[in-house]
Amino acid sequence: MTMRVVLADDHPLFLDGLEQLLRLEPDVEVVARCIDGEEALKAVRELAPDILLLDLRMPGKDGLAVLRELASERTPTRIVLLTAALHEDDVVAALQLGVKGVVLKEMAPRLLIQCLRKVHAGRRWVETGSISRALDRLLQREAGSREAAGLLTQRETEIVRLVASGLQNKEIGQRLAITQGTVKVHVHSIYLKLKVSNRVGLMRWAEERGLV
Repeated sequence: MTMRVVLADDHPLFLDGLEQLLRLEPDVEVVARCIDGEEALKAVRELAPDILLLDLRMPGKDGLAVLRELASERTPTRIVLLTAALHEDDVVAALQLGVKGVVLKEMAPRLLIQCLRKVHAGRRWVETGSISRALDRLLQREAGSREAAGLLTQRETEIVRLVASGLQNKEIGQRLAITQGTVKVHVHSIYLKLKVSNRVGLMRWAEERGLV
């Protein structure tokens, strides 16, 4: 089955090389090439490709901004992120937004092709150490959120995150538009439910579950 691909990268020379590489593959059809985020969004909306190969760093609307828009539209296009360097926070954000693969620009061409074929087949590309660590963090965060949801109310979970971020009761009250006294009551309830005795214990509980 032919794989229809849209390419998005702001470096013309790299884009040329990428297109030439993919055109050598009998099962790949490059249906559009884009040099910024707006063009990438337009191409996906108009052409509905199987895969968008998207550069993370582009002027104007970058890769993450494009991902947020496409995630809100629930596009069936599978997205592979292209980047010169991996930062775990970016990878976690991208995975949360539905990215199915992350490719380093320095990766061997055959690995790029393998990645695209895996993603096209409905699988995820998580071969490199950085991506695996980011995926582990994402899974830890999701598991931590589920555990918190089983023990705490939504407001209490919000307060746990804010306490773990280092905010004091007064700051939390201002952030949530509630009184400092109400925050104190919530914090006491959280201590009892999680069986911790102070803010340090609460922060450790949240960190262990990836909630911060």
